[in-house]
Amino acid sequence: MENYDAAVAAVSAGAFAVSMLFSLAVTVLILVAQWKLFVKAGKPGWACLIPFYNMYCLYDIAMGSGWLFLLQFVPCVNFVMMIMLYIKLAKAYGKGTGFGIGLIFLSPIFLMILAFSNAEYIGPQ
Repeated sequence: MENYDAAVAAVSAGAFAVSMLFSLAVTVLILVAQWKLFVKAGKPGWACLIPFYNMYCLYDIAMGSGWLFLLQFVPCVNFVMMIMLYIKLAKAYGKGTGFGIGLIFLSPIFLMILAFSNAEYIGPQ
């Protein structure tokens, strides 16, 4: 029974370590993609590293008014605002509503596509 408990603990620790490394890798990829998006839009790249300021810049890039990020603190409204943000972000880089829906459901992948493609920032629509 002691060997079984040790094996379960080892497998659990290994699974935890793998999940943490995966989460770290996804986080780094999202930061790199946001950095590129901010630079494309004429914002400083380091802005993606500062909490709250990165949301201010993202709303400024997508919607033209960064102060709209304050609506993220209102329950239920935050859900609607994030949907609007991703659709407007896609349009600000010359993509369509379908790309915005991709940003909603698979944001890490579509952020990297947006950042590393030849999409140019055309401003809030």
